[in-house]
Amino acid sequence: MYRYKQHMTWTAAAVLIPLLAACGSERAGSGSAAARQPVTGVHWAVDSVTVDGTTHRAPAGAHVEIDDGGTAQGSYGCNQFSARADVDGDRIRLNGTRATEKACTDRPMEFERTLARTLTGSTLTSEVDGDRLTLTTDDGDHVTLTKEADAPLYGTTWQVTAVSAAGAAGPLPKKAPAHLVFDRGSGKVTGRLGCNHVTADATVRDGRITLGTPSTTRMMCDASLMRTEKSLLKLFDGTVSYRLQHRTLTLTSENGDGLTAVAAA
Repeated sequence: MYRYKQHMTWTAAAVLIPLLAACGSERAGSGSAAARQPVTGVHWAVDSVTVDGTTHRAPAGAHVEIDDGGTAQGSYGCNQFSARADVDGDRIRLNGTRATEKACTDRPMEFERTLARTLTGSTLTSEVDGDRLTLTTDDGDHVTLTKEADAPLYGTTWQVTAVSAAGAAGPLPKKAPAHLVFDRGSGKVTGRLGCNHVTADATVRDGRITLGTPSTTRMMCDASLMRTEKSLLKLFDGTVSYRLQHRTLTLTSENGDGLTAVAAA
């Protein structure tokens, strides 16, 4: 297992530039520099790391995201990490980096060691080109990343990863087949609640979803799956608030019951 406590220093090609209320948009030909593309508020999926001329492809899930509040978080490919991001012009310095200590298969662990060393070894010069970001070290090693679009609420298979009761969240049992799909055309949500399939009306408006009376199949499953299903059924016949952040969906009822789901690959 590995822990990364090093500070990481990044040089970013662009940061979120404050809007100046007194200034309008720059007109073409004015001689002003083109507006820089932001690196903050973007989910950057890591594509690869190239070290000493050898390119290492990233496993699924490796990513970096820096929010406008100065917090960086992401995944090396196996372990999650977070850090304080101090943004100064086109430079970003990550301080107090912390990481989880899971042991995964050989390839992700090898990749994340390479990624962590590359991000930590020297100041990185970055270049943003459309939806691509390249971070290059002084030695010419580089990390390539791609901007990943947010998953849409409608038409996405949302795999439930956790349920919460009164604000306290807990993971689903292993291999619990719980998921939801919202359909704009029919105004319904369909899916599976851990054991049984479900269908209900779903009206989406102003950051809230009104879920109608659920219609379910009547199979009996393992006790843990039935408990999960019972928790999820509490969200129906009522209104929940929803938050969609990149590929994560959170539903929360007024009494704190809810779920967290991620977009299926």
